[in-house]
Amino acid sequence: MITLNRKLKKEHTEPPNGITVEPVKRISIRDKLLVKEVQEMNENLPVTCSVDFEDHNLLSEFVLTVAPDEGYWSGGKFKFSVFVTEDYNMEPPKVKCLTRLWHPNINLDGDICLSLLRQTSIDEHGWAPTRRLKDVVWGLNSLFTDLLNFEDPLNIEAAEMYKQNKVEFQSKVQEYIAASKGKR
Repeated sequence: MITLNRKLKKEHTEPPNGITVEPVKRISIRDKLLVKEVQEMNENLPVTCSVDFEDHNLLSEFVLTVAPDEGYWSGGKFKFSVFVTEDYNMEPPKVKCLTRLWHPNINLDGDICLSLLRQTSIDEHGWAPTRRLKDVVWGLNSLFTDLLNFEDPLNIEAAEMYKQNKVEFQSKVQEYIAASKGKR
């Protein structure tokens, strides 16, 4: 199957007249999409989020900071690295939590359990080419409120603690928030 990405790439060939012409560097589909989507994402950021591009010419890599203003994680600032691969929008961005936290859907290694970040998902809420970067941002932000899932956890220990002792769970969350503030 020919993908649009391959179709747009131009192979370097020598013309029949013997004159070598430098190939024109084509802009990838990902980069074309990102120009529009990054602008849209910035215009629709939740008030609890901010985005930082280390290199403003490289739209495929950025850090998202989520600072929940309610719930268990209120008062914390959680950083996520977002990398958009060349196969975007056929596959989701790669996201990793850079801040250690106590959360049922984020493990201590920074892996995230969020259906829209999966290529395929049983709940039909996985990645689809119609999704955009703003959906990823809103999804990550919602992990601290309405998408919080104790029934299908990645960090089983955190979910079990919540079910058995909510006060202890809250205390552990605050412990991690305090530790992350001390590292800044």
